[in-house]
Amino acid sequence: MLELRFDQGSPPDILAAIDAVFQPADMLVARGPIAVPRLFVSDMDSTMIGQECIDELADYAGLKPQIAAITERAMQGELDFESALRERVALLEGLAEDAIHACLAERITATPGASTLVATLAGMGTRTVLVTGGFHHFADPIAERLGFHRVVGNRLGVEGGKLTGGLIGPITDSAVKAAVLREELGGMGEDIHSLATGDGANDIPMIAAATYGFAYRAKPKARAAANGRIDAGDLTAVLRLLGIPRDQWRGN
Repeated sequence: MLELRFDQGSPPDILAAIDAVFQPADMLVARGPIAVPRLFVSDMDSTMIGQECIDELADYAGLKPQIAAITERAMQGELDFESALRERVALLEGLAEDAIHACLAERITATPGASTLVATLAGMGTRTVLVTGGFHHFADPIAERLGFHRVVGNRLGVEGGKLTGGLIGPITDSAVKAAVLREELGGMGEDIHSLATGDGANDIPMIAAATYGFAYRAKPKARAAANGRIDAGDLTAVLRLLGIPRDQWRGN
């Protein structure tokens, strides 16, 4: 890892210069000394896990190509998130709830380095929050597996053991993700360092609001909004860029 310190210069210009020479690379450009964050807020799909849950679930309904196409456009920022989410969920009407449990067991895997990142930060006293535009059916067991303290997400409607094609309660969208970060910080005092990780357009406000906003193998718009980028390594690269020694890492 190479660490450089500058007396002046804008983070976007420095990131662009690193990109021009070293891309793909893992990088963090911060104002002031880098410190271990006391708050870590993360997206789930394609960040903490290697899949998009709704796309994998759609495969059980024989609708993966149609739903995945909508997912991709939403992640690129080409579609309104809430409308795209409701459109995709509506297509799943009638799917057995058991398909969710099967999908979780058979298809969903943690992103390399995810458990180490969460366990290490939690072990250092960092508050960890999984905030997702996905669903509690997936997020709750994933958060328990990885060791997150709190989960915020969307709830699928279920009646008679089958999906209704609707959602219950308010939508967790980009504004909610950023609001969760601010809410958590509000109870921690002044000058608290925060960390956020994500990969899509829905993560941009959260990434931009964090002290260290990391885009993990992200879509272009999310990547452009971040002052941290993981393009080459796994999620343990975040620990290296925060300056946390390898002998202090925890988890698998």
